[in-house]
Amino acid sequence: MLALLTKPLARLHPRANDFVQLMRLDRPIGTYLLLWPTLWALWIAAEGVPDWSVLVIFVLGVILMRAAGCVINDYADRNIDGHVSRTRQRPLATGRVTAREALILFALLVGLSALLVLFTNLLTIKLAFGGILLAVVYPFCKRFTFYPQLVLGAAFSWAIPMAFAAQTNALPPALWLVFIANLVWTVAYDTEYAMCDREDDLRIGVKSTAILFGEADRAIVGMLQGLTLICLILVGIRFELGMFYYAGLLAMLLSFAWQQWLIREREAQACLNAFLSNHWSGMLVFIGLALDYSLR
Repeated sequence: MLALLTKPLARLHPRANDFVQLMRLDRPIGTYLLLWPTLWALWIAAEGVPDWSVLVIFVLGVILMRAAGCVINDYADRNIDGHVSRTRQRPLATGRVTAREALILFALLVGLSALLVLFTNLLTIKLAFGGILLAVVYPFCKRFTFYPQLVLGAAFSWAIPMAFAAQTNALPPALWLVFIANLVWTVAYDTEYAMCDREDDLRIGVKSTAILFGEADRAIVGMLQGLTLICLILVGIRFELGMFYYAGLLAMLLSFAWQQWLIREREAQACLNAFLSNHWSGMLVFIGLALDYSLR
């Protein structure tokens, strides 16, 4: 849906498509992976009936901040992406967008996101600074640590406490179970993603959990997926969720099993397909959660 909406935008100006690609609006998988856990948090915080204003703010915020994250990521990797087969045609790597233009676009996207947050409350505004910091720091982590996926997990999970804060003006301790579940899940699926580029990353000296885990990658991804499910079961117990929620977790389990099958040979396209299928994993949990609250 999001990719379809970007086509008219790409026709407005000869260079518009370059900026659409820079923000990855034509590849919305990252938006979906950020959106589903945010919706989990909103539905749990609101017990199934989130304020419409908060819902709109967070859906728009997800789109804007994911786009901002892609821009700053490509800015950080502008001298690296040209050496990786999957990324060598990105706008910054080819020079179709300049570094200065990318920074201006990043500032604009963050500014629009900050404007949205101003319509919430003081607690949410304070938390927003942490989200911006994580978005800026993550792209540079792969130069210094084998755990950039862990930083990405924190960045992709930061909307969870913000959603609770915006909806309830409080941070109940149990929300951190949702945060940890999503952080661990993010490390799992981004390791699958990093498995696509492992040979290129080894050649140019970029670090990732896929490189760190080596031959144990499949087993560790499986353990992380199992830990994700355990944390989400604890979420269900703590927030007294019912059978539809647990049906959603069962569907997530089956999707994880399918991903393990896909990555069994560690073939790059299969690992990419496994990563992409996590959109369905998150959506199925949300469907179960929404049904559980709506049918009570």
